[in-house]
Amino acid sequence: MEGLQQFLPLIIMFVIFYFLLIRPQQKRQKQRNAMLASIKKGDKVVTIGGVHGTIQDISDDTVTLRIAHNVHVTFDRGAVNNVVSSSNEPASESKEAKEESKA
Repeated sequence: MEGLQQFLPLIIMFVIFYFLLIRPQQKRQKQRNAMLASIKKGDKVVTIGGVHGTIQDISDDTVTLRIAHNVHVTFDRGAVNNVVSSSNEPASESKEAKEESKA
């Protein structure tokens, strides 16, 4: 019984860390992996470095972005931070969806 009382604070701290730190991070990582798996040619994206562009070509490991007229840059697929608008939805609907998700 004394052994359990000694480890109880440690067990409680681990449970708190799990629910406040570990579990939310795993959820964000799962969402990011799903986003990276769903990107496709024609999507407008922003890279981790802040470069805005449209996906022109995509492979398992890399994406080629068109960032200006006749300017194409190749990035690792993991460098994509978020999708601004999908190729199958108009940009105006995308803005409305973002505003609704923030509220």
